[in-house]
Amino acid sequence: MRAGVRDEEHGPGSGVGAPVRRVLGRETLLVLALSLGASAVSALISFAGSLTRPGGLKDQAARLNGSYAPDRPWLDLAWQLFGIATALVPVLLVAHLLTREGPDRPAGGAAGGPGLGGIGFDLRRPWSDLGRGAVVAAGIGGSGLLLYLGARASGFNLTVVPESLPQVWWKIPVLIASAVQNSVVEEVIVVGYLLRRLDQLGWSPASALAASSLLRGTYHLYQGIGGFVGNVVMGVIFVWLYRRWGRVGPLVAAHALIDIVAFVGYALLAGRVGWLPTG
Repeated sequence: MRAGVRDEEHGPGSGVGAPVRRVLGRETLLVLALSLGASAVSALISFAGSLTRPGGLKDQAARLNGSYAPDRPWLDLAWQLFGIATALVPVLLVAHLLTREGPDRPAGGAAGGPGLGGIGFDLRRPWSDLGRGAVVAAGIGGSGLLLYLGARASGFNLTVVPESLPQVWWKIPVLIASAVQNSVVEEVIVVGYLLRRLDQLGWSPASALAASSLLRGTYHLYQGIGGFVGNVVMGVIFVWLYRRWGRVGPLVAAHALIDIVAFVGYALLAGRVGWLPTG
């Protein structure tokens, strides 16, 4: 028994007492408010703006990885690196919060133990994580592209412009770094951390899966209905795989590979192939 929490306070299946659940609930809301929860609200506002703007969704563009100072490459690079670094701060916060649990705290979720290692974000199985991630990326990436093209052609999606950076020497490295940053933030927070906390709060596996998947879909809603649906489906698959494998490492690898192909592929192919919308 931990200090300040009586055994009889433990709810069925929650693993923690009521006072601890309240603290964990507030903590979870704050982490999301500082990261992907805020992104979800922003995406909802952006989508509302797109729906009320004259013209169809496919005639509008959702632009990613844009330039901050196109006429000053070194300043632009500084802003790019600053944005990537600060976006990772919520992951460091999650690492700190999970490390504070200590070995005597109930783990919940598919993995156990304190820190990011408890959710399977470590270097214990790098080749296994990369191999599994590559297989997942191959399956989701191709089907995701087809879904996007179909949704855009049907008028349910904006034209996604993955990058609009100037032709500078650091363009491809920054796109790769941005892809890795996206994958780390999303999979650590919306899968590993969120599922761990929801398990500790007594949520059923089905409810936790729905919450994680719908959150993922919502913060992609700025892309349109296709972006929402595709990412909800991806969220369901990723939660199922996390429950099966107990590691977010393969999911980070898969997401990074998907985004790298999307960002770098667009940079290389935009304007050179007729099937790729350019906005």
